[in-house]
Amino acid sequence: MELYGKILMIASPTFLVLVLLEKLYGWYFKQEQFRAMDMLSSLSSGYTNTVKDLLKIGISLLSYEWMVNHWAVFEIKSSLLVYIIAFVALDFAGYIGHAINHKVNFFWNQHLIHHSSEEFNLACALRQSISGLINFFAIFLLPAALLGVPAQIIYFIAPIHLFAQFWYHTVHIGKLGWLEKIIVTPSHHRVHHAINPVYIDKNHGQIFIVWDKMFGTFQEELPNVPPVYGITTPVSTWNPIKINFQHLWSLALDAWRTDNFLDKFRIWFMPTGWRPADVVDKYPLEKIKNPYQFQKYSPKASIWLLTWTWVQFLTTFYFLLFLFGHIASLGTPNVFFYGAYIFLMVYAYTELMNRNPNAIYWEILKNAFGFGLIYYLGDWFGISQEYPWAVPAIMAYFVLSSIVTFVFVWFDIRSDFAPLPKMQN
Repeated sequence: MELYGKILMIASPTFLVLVLLEKLYGWYFKQEQFRAMDMLSSLSSGYTNTVKDLLKIGISLLSYEWMVNHWAVFEIKSSLLVYIIAFVALDFAGYIGHAINHKVNFFWNQHLIHHSSEEFNLACALRQSISGLINFFAIFLLPAALLGVPAQIIYFIAPIHLFAQFWYHTVHIGKLGWLEKIIVTPSHHRVHHAINPVYIDKNHGQIFIVWDKMFGTFQEELPNVPPVYGITTPVSTWNPIKINFQHLWSLALDAWRTDNFLDKFRIWFMPTGWRPADVVDKYPLEKIKNPYQFQKYSPKASIWLLTWTWVQFLTTFYFLLFLFGHIASLGTPNVFFYGAYIFLMVYAYTELMNRNPNAIYWEILKNAFGFGLIYYLGDWFGISQEYPWAVPAIMAYFVLSSIVTFVFVWFDIRSDFAPLPKMQN
């Protein structure tokens, strides 16, 4: 956990800088629209995912370590070859798990967040799941376990394999010649994120595209079919925590509402998008029928709201960096209290981004929880030992953010819900 925190201390600022540079490049040189709220939603999703991973929230039904200890046929000594085998095995397992996520209703919920952005850029690469609380897919690492690849090497290679998937989430790199035949490129992954009928559920590879070519899921990016991004049932929110559980909630509602007893159980394991016949017409869901004619989610945002969102986003980033740097000293249960506060921060300011008047209640809850933590700990997780002024500054932030959120809700957002004036006869 401490090592992962140190890695995130370096990786998080690096990813943020790269995301901003890509957006500025597209805005300045390509005259692309700078959709800041979409980008901030994606980056905020990255916040929640890193906290979830750092705190190791979730369980694995079958651990790799158990498999290699009980099922290994060979024992491979540490060498360059074993690292290569580990990388290839992880990529194969990733392909299989990725394909299942796209094909099965229940598993789609834990992957939907990654496809939820209606843009395709480096920021959307950070839209990663917090809803996959149970890992079902360790079994796909069985080839590596049988070969006796040590668990420590798998755990070392796994974050490298994950970070290596960041770079190809961009529209600014074209086709890459002979590399297109071997590795996943931006062109391949643009296809994967597209909702055009010809592109849906294609190119599940993570590093090597050869798996898709072997198993018939490959689709080349066509010059006359520009990709359109998102999901066919739009999420219509900037809140990444809501996005993570939206599909699961929809499945639960359908299971409850259907009168067919069998459908209540099989809906979870049917192909993605399947719904019981008796609820489809009665409870319709918004669907994008024509990918070239739909309006992207974009609630109005004044320059003041956008500026305040940046303030909240960067403040959360500071709180995160403190967590990454002090994870070893926080201890249990304090580290989980800290993680809960980060989740509340993200939930509160992304609801304000949505122009939800209830954002004020989430903001008050977040700040009351913050005051409660300071009262309980007599500090903010030991920060005053390094910065004696920090606790008063954090308390001032709690007060200020509550006031500013109230002002936005009361004087701006409430107008969205004001009744229309009555017509006079």
